[in-house]
Amino acid sequence: MDYHSMSDDRLALLLGEFIKYHRIEKNLSQEELGTAAGISRPTISLMERGKSMSLNSIIRVLRVLDLLYLFDAVRITQQISPMELLKIQEKQRKHSSKKRP
Repeated sequence: MDYHSMSDDRLALLLGEFIKYHRIEKNLSQEELGTAAGISRPTISLMERGKSMSLNSIIRVLRVLDLLYLFDAVRITQQISPMELLKIQEKQRKHSSKKRP
């Protein structure tokens, strides 16, 4: 799917459909999801139609739906070059020292 060519409205609708799909998979009503997420049922309805979504509300809904793993896609991980890794490994102790009396 070419997300770059989609309008912001289309992407919001796609997110709303995603939320609705997972809400139904969890067998939750909009009211139940809203209560569990601490937001109103009308807000859930708007979300599912791709309207009026705050980031805070999205996070709350994803938490209730057990979908926070999606944040793995945006997590920044520090990458170590092979040369840096070699330098780190060279500095690590390789043997234990003898016990002194």
